[in-house]
Amino acid sequence: MQQTHPTFHFSPLIRRSAADRWPRLLGCFAVLFALTGACAHAASCLRGVNVAGAEFGGPGAKHGEGYIYPSDSTLDWAAAHSMTAIRLPFRWERLQPELFGAFDPAELARLQVTVQAATSRGMTIILDLHNYAEYRGDRIGNGVVSAEALGDFWRRLTPYFASNDKVVLGLMNEPADISAKTWFDAAQVGLDAIREAGSDQLVLVPGTIWTGASHWFDPQEGGSNAEHAKAIRDPQNNFAFEVHQYLDEDYSGTHDSCPRADDAIDALKQVAAWMKEHGHRGFVGEFGGTASPDCLQGLEDMVRYLNGDSETWIGWTAWAAGDWWGNYPLSLQPLDGKDRPQMTVLAPFMAGDASAGTCGKAAR
Repeated sequence: MQQTHPTFHFSPLIRRSAADRWPRLLGCFAVLFALTGACAHAASCLRGVNVAGAEFGGPGAKHGEGYIYPSDSTLDWAAAHSMTAIRLPFRWERLQPELFGAFDPAELARLQVTVQAATSRGMTIILDLHNYAEYRGDRIGNGVVSAEALGDFWRRLTPYFASNDKVVLGLMNEPADISAKTWFDAAQVGLDAIREAGSDQLVLVPGTIWTGASHWFDPQEGGSNAEHAKAIRDPQNNFAFEVHQYLDEDYSGTHDSCPRADDAIDALKQVAAWMKEHGHRGFVGEFGGTASPDCLQGLEDMVRYLNGDSETWIGWTAWAAGDWWGNYPLSLQPLDGKDRPQMTVLAPFMAGDASAGTCGKAAR
């Protein structure tokens, strides 16, 4: 979401051991008897919420004062609602204070502790680099922040989590004010870096214009998201395109009512048709609404649609839970021990249809 709100160190695991990878490789060989190309992947259905807080504040904010990672009680709440995934926004500048530089040990430790806490509860965690395709206010591709800087970040971070199948890597949150051509060129560099670092984990690739489904086909200088996304290549065939879609009057998630819920769902259906045509999978990383009746109905209609097209959509994470939201109108965080009305609507859909174990067709 385009927001207006507000010590110890673990050695990295550079790559999976040969023993860990051999069964996976044998599975790939079996698939190759039926498919051409690299090993195809299906994914567990990822359904849950964003748990915000680690992206709050400016780059220099102090932990516990300007930003916070999820508490155990929030993660317990998420697990108790049968969520299969949470999306964790965090800031590039705090983890890597200088481009092409070393990670801050304390911040890396906080991230590692949170990953362990979430995955030990059985949930997949999506690491969401929540930076809008910029670093300290400079946009990727402007001469200060290069595509190679994004690649360097992911090349450094990936080894810490490459052995954990419950970690999904989100290349970037909501690239904005950047052309689709520039962004997808950088996304390819980031994806390549992840693979070079030894990971075969699921990677989420967003589009520009805040990766809105409603903007997937919008004309841009040099071409639309739909035109340039087709160029993305992955030797592991294990990526999905991430889109966001709010339900209010301008799709921003900043208004009290949701008069365009039907239009929002239509936008998702149009992107789904494009994905089916080109053999891709999708993930809805953000959507949300207030407790107004039209928003509640729109939320129900949206997740019912997404769960119903599990061949295309590998899942969704609603915006947003988090310990510091207070009275934020889109908050999903329990208040006084009680779930918000939005969570009452979403909770029955967290485990899907109670039988679906995987989502997403095998990628071509």
